[in-house]
Amino acid sequence: MPIDFNRQIIEEFRANAGQVGGPFEGARLLLLTTIGARTGAPHTVPLGYLPDGGERTLVIASAGGGPRHPAWYHNLVADPRVRVEDGVFTYEADAVVLTGDERDRVFARAAEADPGWADYQAKTTRVIPVVALQSVSGGPNATSLATALKALHDAFRRELTLIRKEVAASGPRLGAQLRVNCLTLCGGLHHHHTGEDTGLFAVLEQRYPELGPTLDRLRQEHQRIGSLLEDLQAILSEEGADPLQVRAEVERLTDELENHLTYEEDQLIPVLEASTP
Repeated sequence: MPIDFNRQIIEEFRANAGQVGGPFEGARLLLLTTIGARTGAPHTVPLGYLPDGGERTLVIASAGGGPRHPAWYHNLVADPRVRVEDGVFTYEADAVVLTGDERDRVFARAAEADPGWADYQAKTTRVIPVVALQSVSGGPNATSLATALKALHDAFRRELTLIRKEVAASGPRLGAQLRVNCLTLCGGLHHHHTGEDTGLFAVLEQRYPELGPTLDRLRQEHQRIGSLLEDLQAILSEEGADPLQVRAEVERLTDELENHLTYEEDQLIPVLEASTP
């Protein structure tokens, strides 16, 4: 993409917690900052990404099917420590270029979900690289617990909206990448709720005993959502998972989660805002 267009996307991304309009509206997008192999200067580009189970995120060096690898790919090969911004978190990551069968499996998974990747590969004689970004350290972009909680909730909402659309458009067969997308969301929600139960809620309960009934309700809702996540994961693990059944489970999860997130925000954000120095 042209530098000026990239700059516009980057500015909009940072100003709107990872959301952009135009041709990338609703896309899974991140900002990748590498160190220039020749200049030594930081170089930031917006890239589409694929979820990969929560342990890592995948990006593809397509360059639109051009004859040469993009500059950011050459940079990370020279220095694999990169910075990633996903709209909620900014973190350092190690970039690992996938090779052999692993690269081929992941690329095939991506092309099944979006034939545009296969079109790019057909345009060039080079093997388009797939890169895994493995988080090393980092944290939320928000300046307070209240804004961090809302930003994280909104990220879950956006991802769930994408998954609902993908499941609805999946046809008679559930694609491999869609399974991974669903499982990544399940893992992220489980991790978030576990962290709240053992961290945030425990602190709030100690400081504000009057919140006890509210926190008990939220913990119970976490358990119900956890059961829905287990049901969805069980269906996804089946070899011939029925997309209609998956869609029904995703809708059940959506209804429960939306109500839970709204209630939690209504009850906790005012308390967190009041306790911010």
